[in-house]
Amino acid sequence: GAAPYSTLVPSDEVTINYRHGLPVVTLTLPTRSERCRFTVKPMVTTVGAFLQDVQREDRGIERAEVFATDGSKVSDATLMEVLLMNDFKLVINDTAYSVSPPVKDKLSSEHATEMEDIKSLVHRLFVALHLEDHQVRKERELLQKLDHLKEELLPLEQMKARIMDSADAKTSRLLWVGLALMSTQGGALAWLTWWVYSWDIMEPVTYFITYGSAMAFYAYFVLTRQDYIYPDAKDRQFLHYFYRKSKKQHFNVERYNKLKEDLAEAEESLRRLRQPLHLRLPIQEINDKD
Repeated sequence: GAAPYSTLVPSDEVTINYRHGLPVVTLTLPTRSERCRFTVKPMVTTVGAFLQDVQREDRGIERAEVFATDGSKVSDATLMEVLLMNDFKLVINDTAYSVSPPVKDKLSSEHATEMEDIKSLVHRLFVALHLEDHQVRKERELLQKLDHLKEELLPLEQMKARIMDSADAKTSRLLWVGLALMSTQGGALAWLTWWVYSWDIMEPVTYFITYGSAMAFYAYFVLTRQDYIYPDAKDRQFLHYFYRKSKKQHFNVERYNKLKEDLAEAEESLRRLRQPLHLRLPIQEINDKD
């Protein structure tokens, strides 16, 4: 079909030169009659954005379009990089300019794809090299933190071990004392039943002893909000002795717990850092500090 313009101006009216690697489009503004340069970023700027820049520069431009050499209109969403690969026609108002980009600066699609692959490869190499340095530094920081925490924990661990031994010994003695008292009570009741009094006299006594024991267990529940279960009662008594002994020996339980939590967190961070899916370091770099 017929071309959508009336006049064809020689190609030197619109020129394209490359300065510092960027294409510079030079054309004559129709109403201002002066040459104007437009520097575009080919990989970012679209044809529509370029045409808008031209119209903003000269408010007298009512129509600005780009056509391929076969007369088909070029979409505004097309990148200038693609447009500059081939000759095209620039229509401003009723004037058409035939534009021929410099052959030496034209890139084929295969070459452009290759350049993109090279850029992507360089980026991945940059990230990999810096990631390796970062992971090495992070691993060393974690190992230093672990050493520092272990040094702080060592005297606390030794003190805790002594306190636990003392609390465990006291708890065991208390359990044996309880067994001895129960055995003594059973023997006394048997002696009173068979040798001193009769069962008719001792039966009410055993009933009230049983009822008193039930009251004692109920009182334990009221005070502790826990059932009187022997393992739980033993652990509760152990903790009572442990905290009392810790207070006497000035063992900071809160600081000890905080150091243990920090140590566990640092060990978990180091473990995750050394997982093959997350780590891109040589094996020898990891094992140097072990």
